Amino acid sequence: MTAEGSKINIYQANNMNKNCYLDNLRGIDVRVYNEEVELEVRDPQQDYMLYKDTCAALAKLMEEIQELKAGGAKSVEIEERRTQCSVHFITLKKLNRLAHMRLKKGRDQTHEAKQRVDVLHLQLQNLLYEVMHLQKEIGKCLEFRSQHEEIELVSEEEFFQEAPAEISRPHVTRDDQHQLTLARLDWELEQRKRLAEQYKMSLARKEKIQKAIEQKREYLSSLQPGLQNIMQASLPVQEYLAIPFEHMQKQAEVARHLPPPLYVLLVQAGAYGQACDKNLSVSISGDVDEAKALSRPPEDSQGTSVSTEHSQTLIFFSSVQLDDKRKEMLRRHPLSLCVDLKCKDGSVLHLFFYYLMNLNILTVKTKVSTTTDLSGAVSAGELLNSESLLNCLYASDHGKETPNPANRYQFDKVGITTFGDYVSDLGHPFVWVQKLGGLQFSSGGAQVALSASHMERTMKLLRGRLQARLALHKQFSSLEHSIIPVSSECQHLFPAKVVSGLVRWTTMSCQEFTELGFVQHVLKAGLVHETDLFFMATVERGTARLRAAVVMNPRYPDVAPLFSLSLHWKGERSGRTDDNLQAMESEVNVFRSELQGPRPGLQLLTNQIQRLCVCLDVYLETESQVCDGSEGPKEFPREKMCLRTARGPSRLKPFKYNHPQGFFSHR
Repeated sequence: MTAEGSKINIYQANNMNKNCYLDNLRGIDVRVYNEEVELEVRDPQQDYMLYKDTCAALAKLMEEIQELKAGGAKSVEIEERRTQCSVHFITLKKLNRLAHMRLKKGRDQTHEAKQRVDVLHLQLQNLLYEVMHLQKEIGKCLEFRSQHEEIELVSEEEFFQEAPAEISRPHVTRDDQHQLTLARLDWELEQRKRLAEQYKMSLARKEKIQKAIEQKREYLSSLQPGLQNIMQASLPVQEYLAIPFEHMQKQAEVARHLPPPLYVLLVQAGAYGQACDKNLSVSISGDVDEAKALSRPPEDSQGTSVSTEHSQTLIFFSSVQLDDKRKEMLRRHPLSLCVDLKCKDGSVLHLFFYYLMNLNILTVKTKVSTTTDLSGAVSAGELLNSESLLNCLYASDHGKETPNPANRYQFDKVGITTFGDYVSDLGHPFVWVQKLGGLQFSSGGAQVALSASHMERTMKLLRGRLQARLALHKQFSSLEHSIIPVSSECQHLFPAKVVSGLVRWTTMSCQEFTELGFVQHVLKAGLVHETDLFFMATVERGTARLRAAVVMNPRYPDVAPLFSLSLHWKGERSGRTDDNLQAMESEVNVFRSELQGPRPGLQLLTNQIQRLCVCLDVYLETESQVCDGSEGPKEFPREKMCLRTARGPSRLKPFKYNHPQGFFSHR
């Protein structure tokens, strides 16, 4: 049979089957096939096993078809196997449809379950929100405070005592707290109404008083021109009676613009001058208009423009801006104080006090005025120097660094290394100056009390410092002419005849002093400071020459001058190599109380030098050249009476002078 014949037979058979199928449908009950219904009754595990068996059978048929084709078998056998393969493919497609249907069904079920969960979660959130809302409402109710709780009501005892019976109603309110609160509020309202009426009456009375004050003020203003004329006419009387009312009034007006430290200093110095020291006077100097401008606050617009301008300067002119910052930080207040301390001899110590506004410290400059010419003594050039005159007025107060610890951080911002570079222009910030102005940086305290507690002592120290320096200036003038001035009150301290004499008195620097070989022990002991004054005294007798290096503390005569000796006679000797020279140093350094003289001890230095000359006489007259016990060399004949010329293993000489007997003995 040919292929075309086979196709015709298949087509005819299909038509016959279709007709038969239609006839059967007309005669029987029709049932619709639904895979979804079948899916409900099918077992997925069995479908999986069917899938595996079908795949295995399909693979086996493919192998057989391949073997038949390779062996040249008939096409009928191959077609049969192809037909079987098609049936298996149909089975696989059906299983695939069922798998997709199961997947879709699972997804639908999952989606439905998720929707139910979302609905339940939404309901849960709604319930939680309602719970939270209820909790907030409960909290508000618990925290609720009535306005009456903020009203300070009178106590219950006072309420029942003062309130009338129709308001207090004790028979009701004592047992009912709510009624008690209402009654107390009613009583508070009644009281406030009564106080409001009193307030209105007080306001009316205040207006009447204000009108009366205005009338009196106008009357007083009309008196001002007449009073000014009277004050002007009374100026000669004020000058004659030394009661400068007008000057005091002007100074009080200017004092309003002083910074607080200078104002405290003005008040305390003026009070001290009036009460204890008539030779002390205080005055104000400076630009009053500039001080008034400082007290007025700057406008915002000006501040903004200045700030903008300043920021531009920062960008383009950084170095100039840093200099401006330094100048601004070291700026002084336009007003300053001048305190004049007058002494009995007519000399005046002028103290100029300045206030550095940004550093919050006070500084002082000095100037000395005398009635006599003080240019004669060369070695006294540093005694009245304004840079060193007030050094160490109190111990260790050099006035080189600022006493305010906060200034150190301010200096770091503008590149200032030390304040000592500016003291020559700004003045010295001594600690005692800060205390006079009521400034104390170590601990708190009232400004006025602090200033008053230091005023009297500081003024006495300042006057004592000036008197000591002026006395030294006169003494130096005599010492430079080889004259040792010994006052009549101190003549008994020395014998009538002193052969050794001062031949030279000069000043020297600290560096020159430290280079001397015979003062090294003093340097190592830390007895020398940069603020000290240094001098060299030369005493001679015959061929012997005694050099004395003198260290003078700024606090002289409270701190005695320190002498270091070197003798040039038959070699060089010093206190480190000769016990007798060391004893001579002790005579002038240790036993200073014998040389103090009358208070305040301004003759101490000259008495020490005179004692040194006496000790040199004793040293030379008792010095032995030979070992046979004979007296000293013929160059220095014995003129001093000594009980013993030497004592002890070190052969110390008798340097102590006994008055009025007139002999020398050992200590």
